[in-house]
Amino acid sequence: MNKMLLSIAVALIFLPSACASPARQPGTSAPVQQSGPDTITYPSEHGPIQVPAHPKRVVALSFAGNLMALGINLVGVDTWSKMNPRFEKTLSSVQEVSDESLEKIAALEPDLIIGMSTIKNADKLNLIAPTVTYTYGSVDYLTQQLEIGKLVNKEKEAQAWIDDFKKRAQQAGKDIKAKIGENATVSVFESSDKQIYVFGDNWGRGTEILYREMKLSMPDKVKETALKPGYYALSLEVLPAFAGDYVIFSKNKDADNAFQQTELYKGIPAVKNNRVFEVNAKEFYFNDPLTLDYQLDFFIKSFLGR
Repeated sequence: MNKMLLSIAVALIFLPSACASPARQPGTSAPVQQSGPDTITYPSEHGPIQVPAHPKRVVALSFAGNLMALGINLVGVDTWSKMNPRFEKTLSSVQEVSDESLEKIAALEPDLIIGMSTIKNADKLNLIAPTVTYTYGSVDYLTQQLEIGKLVNKEKEAQAWIDDFKKRAQQAGKDIKAKIGENATVSVFESSDKQIYVFGDNWGRGTEILYREMKLSMPDKVKETALKPGYYALSLEVLPAFAGDYVIFSKNKDADNAFQQTELYKGIPAVKNNRVFEVNAKEFYFNDPLTLDYQLDFFIKSFLGR
């Protein structure tokens, strides 16, 4: 699996518990039940699972930013979260782990493990601590935060952030449209190895904000190719057809970005008009609250100059 596919795996939702209770359907929501003074029953996709009411030592095989935004103490995180420059200070003393480092995770003595449904060794991890996993795209990016809030018994805090974020993002969208025009289009590109990608509206990189909350338009070619799968691989030759009036370039500095020196790239109207806004890809991958707030601030500054 190449770096792009690994980074694209930054996402969402639940894993089988030891309980044989009926599973709930993905995309639906169910209330959390108090099981006792120290535990709650969380309604995962595959059935109820007992988790700590107030988890104190959490291993996040993904969703580190979602948990950090809720003030949850992390003792282990995935590689992609660990390499995020914006998380570096907070995670400096947190161990880097993977779904295969079982002994290392066990030594951390977690009381809860969270990951994606694609993780390996879920059954073994569940023997170390209650393990809840999430399937990407099962719910939208804000509902994902609400679900994680429920899991760690901080649903009210999660909902409060969601309400405030939507209000700020939607107002910024109105302000941006007033400046660039109702019909102006925006593309989100990313470089990885020797490949260029364009994104739809649900794959991080600020796409959820631009297209879902701000209601900005994407070029027709992006809509045709990237909207449903989430992303689409491009060759340099067709790049101009996918470029909007404005371009967000999520740039991997260690990737091959030589295409930016070509006449074809320089001839794209957004490039010629200084309407390409570059950002460090490693800071822009995710769609957790910490990253979303950063992305929103970046868009306000880039489009509105404030």
